Amino acid sequence: MGTDTILYEEIHQQPDVIELFAQAGQDMVRSLASHMRSADIRQVVVAARGTSDNAARYAQYLLGANNRLPVMLTTPSLFTLYQKPPLFAPNTLVLGISQSGRSPDIVSVLAEGRRQGCVTAAISNFGDSPLAAQADHFVALGAGEERSIAATKTYTAQLFAVALLSAHLADDPESIAALRRAPELIRQTLSLNSEVERLAERYRYVRNCVVVGRGFNYSTAFEIALKLKELTYTLAEPYSSADFLHGPVSLVEPAFPVIVVAPTGVLTPELEPFVRQLRDMDAELLCVSNDHSLLQLGRTKFPFPPVPEWLSPLLAIIPGQLFALFLAAARDFDPDRPRGLQKVTETL
Repeated sequence: MGTDTILYEEIHQQPDVIELFAQAGQDMVRSLASHMRSADIRQVVVAARGTSDNAARYAQYLLGANNRLPVMLTTPSLFTLYQKPPLFAPNTLVLGISQSGRSPDIVSVLAEGRRQGCVTAAISNFGDSPLAAQADHFVALGAGEERSIAATKTYTAQLFAVALLSAHLADDPESIAALRRAPELIRQTLSLNSEVERLAERYRYVRNCVVVGRGFNYSTAFEIALKLKELTYTLAEPYSSADFLHGPVSLVEPAFPVIVVAPTGVLTPELEPFVRQLRDMDAELLCVSNDHSLLQLGRTKFPFPPVPEWLSPLLAIIPGQLFALFLAAARDFDPDRPRGLQKVTETL
């Protein structure tokens, strides 16, 4: 049963983790935002791997949309294996996002950023990590020990840290106030998805699927797909809805599973006809949404509360985490110890 796992506990710890960070992390994030303004930061380069890389994708959209900052993801092998690091432009923030702060390739990016005179920052769970040692500013997630191998509470804490940084950088009291509501909204999302264990049984024998999201939830599509790969060994491929229509849509045949992350927002006018097209192709639609009409188009519905679109990734990932957990349990896999994985992966 999925409910007796460490992963189940950690998924349900997320509201408390975010609540604690909202109290303890404000000064760290505010200090980083202040330094970014005084240093006239014009672009951000992010180094991350795995789940943290998906938090970096969120940063690309959020800091781009709300703070007008171009955000790039690094290619760490240029810093380690090739030993030909790019030259950072002036006024660049080099940001490392990592659960453990121990992967040598991510650490090397911050070390090079420091060598080139850039402002460096790290978002991680461990202040005594090599990554934190290379950072001018360290943002402690305070998520506590994550005992299950698949990251959940550290991921939502990373999203929250990025969102709080964006809000403080913009000096936006309305967004900061909205973030204070996040813990309760996550609790509501967990409650709304109390039937995921029963719904997961329908997909016990699925071996291939796609996960589609766009804009702020491009990151959510990648993270749901990663959780399905890690926990259930399903070949789950993430796409933006735009990229999916440029070729991969030909994968769709009757009963082919497509998970669509489609919150209310700027993308609703595009996503609704997209979902209708998939339904007309007889796809097996699983809709993650807070839009009633979009949810009704799905065979399986994963709701979450109304929020501004920029905040929706903190909620939209919750049903994806639960679905991966319970699908793994339905297949008699151990969600806490997926095969071939370890908690800390150190790559060059």
